[in-house]
Amino acid sequence: MEPHQEKPLRREERRRRSGGYVTLQDVAQAAGVSLISASRVVRGVRGVSPQLAARVREAVARLGYTPDPAARALASQRSTLVPVLVPMLSNTLFVDVIEAVHGVLFPAGYQPLIGVTHYDHAQEEQLLRGYLAMRPAGLLVTGFERSEAVRRLISAAGVPCVHLMEVCDAPDVYCVGFSQVEAGAALTRHLIDRGYRRIAWVAAQLDARTMQRAEGYRRALRDANLYDPGLELLCAQPSSVALGVRLLEQLLQLRPDVQAVFFNNDDLAQGALLSALRRGIEVPRRLAIAGFNDLPGSAEMVPPLTTVRTPRVEIGARAAQMLLDLMEGRSPSSACVRVRYEVVIRGST
Repeated sequence: MEPHQEKPLRREERRRRSGGYVTLQDVAQAAGVSLISASRVVRGVRGVSPQLAARVREAVARLGYTPDPAARALASQRSTLVPVLVPMLSNTLFVDVIEAVHGVLFPAGYQPLIGVTHYDHAQEEQLLRGYLAMRPAGLLVTGFERSEAVRRLISAAGVPCVHLMEVCDAPDVYCVGFSQVEAGAALTRHLIDRGYRRIAWVAAQLDARTMQRAEGYRRALRDANLYDPGLELLCAQPSSVALGVRLLEQLLQLRPDVQAVFFNNDDLAQGALLSALRRGIEVPRRLAIAGFNDLPGSAEMVPPLTTVRTPRVEIGARAAQMLLDLMEGRSPSSACVRVRYEVVIRGST
């Protein structure tokens, strides 16, 4: 062979370079063992000699073989995959939920699959169809607002499903969360009790949970005969610190008489506090500012931000445990778990 000539590829290497999947049969042939022996080694089943097992493991590593989860689920009648559908990962709210879910499911032998829907029903349906093709063991989904097509998919999947972040007393519905309406009302009542009368509601994203908080805001103000629809400012853009700066400036132009602002998420409120600081607006003497979710940095703002602390780690952990019970044939103590939120009063109000 001339020095510049390439060494001929082995058959399994040609298969990989041509884009084909490496199969368990390829592993068995490369290791010189039967398909049954290769399967036992890959699944961790005893009964294969150490020498043969070592050859199989070497072939697995060399070929880059990964088991097909759908095929494994069909063969064993038991899957370990658990899709977790969340709307976004742009702040720590759902990152904390996912970390808590992983902390429960992974040690129990299950593998969470994270899907981000971006609050889009079509994306949620596409993700769910792909995940259901893998025959998952269960599902974790965020909230209850979704398309009828997705509802039918979940209903027909034949696997347990637990809903995160919201609560519902409907029969045969499993959920862990809190009342967004009640939490929105509680923060608004705090502002009323502080003596503020012209209280604005400023919101972005406008997803279902945001609008439930808005309903709580309205209820509390109506109960106090203080509701003014002209003090609502709604924006469909994604929530961010930068957007909070712009929305506060817009609100002050529209309603310079406003006394307090309830933002639907802390990042908006953080941006508003930074804007107020730059503009020389005294908080809370001239304008009170409050947020929601108690995101990182809120306690360090100047002044520290009043907000609603949401128990997202507890929600993730308890929802994962509820799903784990359902997947393993145990009955949860309750189908609907309501966790406690907390109004955290700081210097901004």
